[in-house]
Amino acid sequence: MNMQAATGVQPPPPPIRIEEMRLPVVMMRDILLKTMFRKNLDLVSAIAEAICLPRAVTQELVDLSRSQRLIEATGTLHANSGGEMGFQLTDAGKTRALDALSQSEYFGAMPVPLDVYAEQVRRQSIRNIQITRDQLTSAMGHLVLPPALLDHLGPAVSAGRSILMYGPPGNGKSSISNGIRDAMGDKIYVPRAIEYAGQVITVYDPIVHSAAETETDDPTSLRRRRSFDTRYVRCERPTVITGGELSLDMLDLVYNPVARTYQAPLQLKSTGGIFIVDDLGRQKEPPQSLVNRWIVPLEESKDILALQSGEKFEVPFDTLVIFSTNFHPNEIFDKAALRRIFFKIKIDGPSQADFLKIFSMVARKKGMPLDEAALIHLIKEKYPTINSVYANYQPVFLIDQMIAICEFEGIPYQMTPDLIDRAWANMFVREEEIQH
Repeated sequence: MNMQAATGVQPPPPPIRIEEMRLPVVMMRDILLKTMFRKNLDLVSAIAEAICLPRAVTQELVDLSRSQRLIEATGTLHANSGGEMGFQLTDAGKTRALDALSQSEYFGAMPVPLDVYAEQVRRQSIRNIQITRDQLTSAMGHLVLPPALLDHLGPAVSAGRSILMYGPPGNGKSSISNGIRDAMGDKIYVPRAIEYAGQVITVYDPIVHSAAETETDDPTSLRRRRSFDTRYVRCERPTVITGGELSLDMLDLVYNPVARTYQAPLQLKSTGGIFIVDDLGRQKEPPQSLVNRWIVPLEESKDILALQSGEKFEVPFDTLVIFSTNFHPNEIFDKAALRRIFFKIKIDGPSQADFLKIFSMVARKKGMPLDEAALIHLIKEKYPTINSVYANYQPVFLIDQMIAICEFEGIPYQMTPDLIDRAWANMFVREEEIQH
């Protein structure tokens, strides 16, 4: 296992002085004024928390604004806040705050410059992770998988490159994708917002990013935990899952004309984690177009985004992309596109032995007693009607159907040939002509 897995991701260090921020001073000052105005704050400690900067740096910004007569001391000490001096916006400060809000509604957490964020991306790269067979096995423990599958998956995940999983529907491609995510146990740092050319792009999204518990300093502890730049949120490695709804414009910056700020596209939000394109081939755009959009990011580890002005700029692309499809790859891609997807893994249905293993495991979990006559009926009478093609979803489906019937009939959970027939009837729709 490499050092990252052993010691964890190196956190972004908090800035000590304004000069270290690498942001335009006017932008920082305006965000301070807008935040004080919008949140009605008057204490440096409260302002520091709102703009996510250390108190010393916040005090520097307050002092700078005072020298420009945009902020003044109120002359009152707040006894319940450790005797802190209060501050307020002057009339000129309010005018400047309103003017700045008319240019951009953004206030709150100070953004991280794009080049500074790129340094943190390198520190926590998905390609730094080395996943062991044990980690992958325990993350997939609830799935019955052929051993050879892990032989292919392990190197693919550890390489942090693109993966195409293909095969018939209902065999756990989505569950395997989620298992890969669960195997990555470490945490990374996601910026609340980044800055490029004076524009703010919000990145942290509570829907995509699950924040880890906040580590608080214990004042009685001899070794205080090393603090990090709170403009970032410490999170699990993110997972973005898209399906048939994915369109090419979802991979562009989203501009909010009212707030005059941008929101990061899905692939930027998934930096340091996994982007799953499920059900490839079901989207409006042809699969070839979707993969063409990923070619530069996949090959060069950078993506190109565009501002409203049309100006294009590079952002880091550090994401494990998993494409999952029920189609054969040759049906939906040309050879050039297939060559660019690093790993291609076929996910087949289970063998009869594995199917029975999954069936008994699901039955035990759901409290359904196994019945030999019912199982023989299922294997010898029902499956030959579909050429004995087994799928991983079928045991759960059949057992849930029998449970629903037992509960409706008010009888104890049981498995009989008759109940197998009734459950089977709901798994497939009989071919017939419907009169309209």
